[in-house]
Amino acid sequence: MQSTVREVALNSGTQIPLLGLGTYKLHTYGELYKSLSAALDAGYRAFDTAAAYGNEGHLGQVLRELLPKHGLVRSDVFLISKLGPEDHGPRAKEGCLRSLQQLGCEYIDLYLVHWPGVVGLEPTDPLHAKYRSQTWAILEELYDSGKFKAIGVSNYTARHLLELRDSCRVPPAVLQMECHPKLVQRQLRDICKEAGVHFQAYSSLGKGALLEDPEVKDVAESCGRTPAQVLLRWAVQQGISVLPRSSQPQSVQENSRIFDFELSEKEMRRLCALNCETRYCTRDSTSIQ
Repeated sequence: MQSTVREVALNSGTQIPLLGLGTYKLHTYGELYKSLSAALDAGYRAFDTAAAYGNEGHLGQVLRELLPKHGLVRSDVFLISKLGPEDHGPRAKEGCLRSLQQLGCEYIDLYLVHWPGVVGLEPTDPLHAKYRSQTWAILEELYDSGKFKAIGVSNYTARHLLELRDSCRVPPAVLQMECHPKLVQRQLRDICKEAGVHFQAYSSLGKGALLEDPEVKDVAESCGRTPAQVLLRWAVQQGISVLPRSSQPQSVQENSRIFDFELSEKEMRRLCALNCETRYCTRDSTSIQ
């Protein structure tokens, strides 16, 4: 992939930026304002939130204030949000509409089912599958109405994704999952490629742990980049979109500088060789029926 490529087409026909700003743990108006201001200055045009983050309202408010200051309008940015696991099944429509209300938007560019399971149920409960199906039908309805421009899933395993692929009317446009050189997610990415589903990574920096990995640091030094830039470039060079999050404006801006260089084949192989199925996000969806 050429370094100049900054967005890719989804199966919904919309374009998704390869670089977005994650907002997990950015709870306050002040934190969001500082990070989003730096992000917009640096050219970010995608922003990821979720009902579970508790910041949809603040994010919507900050964007309404900042976009005019940057000469932008709502359609210039790509908003991603997610349905909380407590709102599956019978409560799905209420949860979806709440996200729209909190963000203060007429539409959301990409809306995801955040988790394949439902709060309060044992992992083996067969109701999980029933509620996933009901929930997806609601997302399809809101997609048809234009409230959601694209719909997808997060934290779905291969089994969950194949189940959805075989039963849905509107196929998922995106699967969002933890992915980095120590967790390359080859099986999931192959399934996504075959099904025309875009693969999006979260925790690209391994919650900061990968920034100290000797191999990552060595590759970064050899190409005159930061470890974070190398890890993000590793993903986007494979067509994987990324959502780095930082509360520090300098880091937000540094993380954006990933489109003016390429990693060599040797450097990519060195990073891929780190794969050892290490997860830095402790919640595991593989036990959800």
